[in-house]
Amino acid sequence: MHYRYAFTNRYFNLECRVKYGVILSNAYRTHYINELNGDMDGKEVTVAGWVHETRNIGKIVFLLVRDHSGIVQVTAKEGVTAPEVMKAMDLQKESVVVVKGMVKKNQQAKLGYELSPISVTNLNPLSAGIPFEVTGKVPADIDVRLNYRYIDLRRKETTAIFNIQSSILRGFRNFALKNKFEEIRPPSIVEAATEGGADLFSIDYFEKKAYLAQSPQIYKQLAVIGGMDRVFMAVPVFRAEKHNTVFHLNESTQMDIEMGFANHDDAIFMLKEAFGSIIDSVLESNKEDLETLGINLTKPSIDVVAYKDALKKLSANGSRIEFGQDFSREDEAILTKEYGEAVIIKEYPTSIRAFYSMPNEKDPEISNSYDLIYKGLEISSGAQRIHLPKLLEEALTKRGLNPKDFEFYINAFRMGAPPHAGWSLGLERITMKITGSSNIRECTMFPRDRDRLTP
Repeated sequence: MHYRYAFTNRYFNLECRVKYGVILSNAYRTHYINELNGDMDGKEVTVAGWVHETRNIGKIVFLLVRDHSGIVQVTAKEGVTAPEVMKAMDLQKESVVVVKGMVKKNQQAKLGYELSPISVTNLNPLSAGIPFEVTGKVPADIDVRLNYRYIDLRRKETTAIFNIQSSILRGFRNFALKNKFEEIRPPSIVEAATEGGADLFSIDYFEKKAYLAQSPQIYKQLAVIGGMDRVFMAVPVFRAEKHNTVFHLNESTQMDIEMGFANHDDAIFMLKEAFGSIIDSVLESNKEDLETLGINLTKPSIDVVAYKDALKKLSANGSRIEFGQDFSREDEAILTKEYGEAVIIKEYPTSIRAFYSMPNEKDPEISNSYDLIYKGLEISSGAQRIHLPKLLEEALTKRGLNPKDFEFYINAFRMGAPPHAGWSLGLERITMKITGSSNIRECTMFPRDRDRLTP
């Protein structure tokens, strides 16, 4: 059931359709392309988008018109189509157009129907050359595509990646809201390092020196200490690491939770649930996108394995890793081979985890921490946090950090801080693995790395 209503602004009459509770503006279109079908034979429609392909064979002119939902063939025939319309169809590829036409059944057309044009309007004639072939017939280097990302986004493969990323975010939020987490927005500008270390971008903040946040860690903990109990967020983080790898960015997005009155096992359970919700969201919403990328996505089971047991598996496979070392990319690939597509490794050595990771009560040499490895790459990290101020001061001192530099943080734990735990999921990393991308820059719309600040 849908309704129509109209209103006028200073530029054009705007008619809207309300369909399934969604308002669809019809200023330039009556339908998205994927709303058309052969049963609409004889119906007048208006579509808007870009010219994907053109072909002129004299008495017949073909246009393939593309919007974000699909591609439709527009066919003009001499003697049937008005001459001025035939002339208007002399367009360059990637011209932005509005096409009014009649839906006509045509079994020779890819969709089983086509549009017979009544009018074709070029909304903004091209005044610059398109830098690469959007159809993909001629491959373009990734840096060229990133330089013109606004054109690259017209490629169906690029569109598929970001359609899937949208579903990843939706799956995460659906999980969080279903489980009574409240969304918060921590600051991106901080006075001091939130995790220690020196990999920070400094900025001038009026008369002070400040930094871009490398993690929302402190703030989500403070929210839990403040009584919010369960919080989640999807926020940008910044790390000034001078790397040039296909796995790292200098600005990325973390999907985080923090939960009060919880230990690491509680948070691990939630991590498994969140991961499942994300995969379900993609499977439910992105069948065509996965097909475009050639991905056969399945929802894996997740084993939880102790770090010490993982070391034994790695040793049996020829790895020379020893207790107290973190896993290499090669090690993560071996663990995926041994335990399946997804595995959670827990109880890492305390010495290699963040200072706020809670040491295990029975063995302080190991911590109540964990990572999720998916398809050979760590995509999530978390821990139960130290909520005892004295223990937190000791942990900072052991790492050569001055507790006085963290006094504001430590002081919060002197005022009734409950046990709590949480984790973060890297949005670009999980997107990379779900979509089968070989470079993480493909999975952020406008990436920031060591060399790239534009567009």
